Amino acid sequence: MDTRAIGMFDSGVGGLTVYKEVRKVFPNEDIIYYGDTKSFPYGNKSKGNIINLTKKGIDFLISKNVKAIVIACGTATSQASETVQSLYSLPIIGIIDSTAKYVSNQPNLKTIGVVATSGTIRSSGWQSALLKYNHNLSIINKPCPLLAPMAEEGWTNNQIADLTVNEYMKELYNVDALILGCTHYPLFTDIFKKYLKSDSQVINTGTIIAQDLSKILGSNLLNSSTHIGNLDIYLTDTECNFVFVANKLLDDSNLVIHNIL
Repeated sequence: MDTRAIGMFDSGVGGLTVYKEVRKVFPNEDIIYYGDTKSFPYGNKSKGNIINLTKKGIDFLISKNVKAIVIACGTATSQASETVQSLYSLPIIGIIDSTAKYVSNQPNLKTIGVVATSGTIRSSGWQSALLKYNHNLSIINKPCPLLAPMAEEGWTNNQIADLTVNEYMKELYNVDALILGCTHYPLFTDIFKKYLKSDSQVINTGTIIAQDLSKILGSNLLNSSTHIGNLDIYLTDTECNFVFVANKLLDDSNLVIHNIL
């Protein structure tokens, strides 16, 4: 038994979509969530800057004595995960490699659409990982820079969100699967589905991360089955819309929010 918490890192509220999926699989685990709201968004930052911000987030989570860390951010995963995994000894997983392996095990998926931040698409992180496991895939990458800021404002189910997603999806209607390559994007899932053919699969990376985390933690690193898992959220700036969106997303008005000074 290991009573230490699982650490989770994102630039904002998007990583809570991963948290929701991890919580389904690990109801007994304490989770410490680090939201770098002061530096949001990451999608328009340089690789060096993103690596430094990611290291800062991981160092904070390690200071809280976590047993594993989930980089619940597409941009940080694409540009910093390889670096930080080589620097730290505890398990650190991101959203890209796990999802690429999942896609490679689905023989019916031939044409893959990837929607993500501009920085993630520019890094070719998704493209490289997907082709590494299946070089026969046809991949359409689409940067969607407006969606993460809209999600942070809670604009995920209105006419503006619909029009924006529609514009981004014009080349993606016929894909076999659409990877939501930014953790903010599952908040727009219902709208994405409107602009896909009916049998297209929408891939929420949080679901796959939760499955991979099960393999990493095994049984030795789990908390007691009688423990009720807690969520502690630490933000680098609480003067933002995070709390409103988080309350709505998690249906919980009693979230424990800490401001990192």
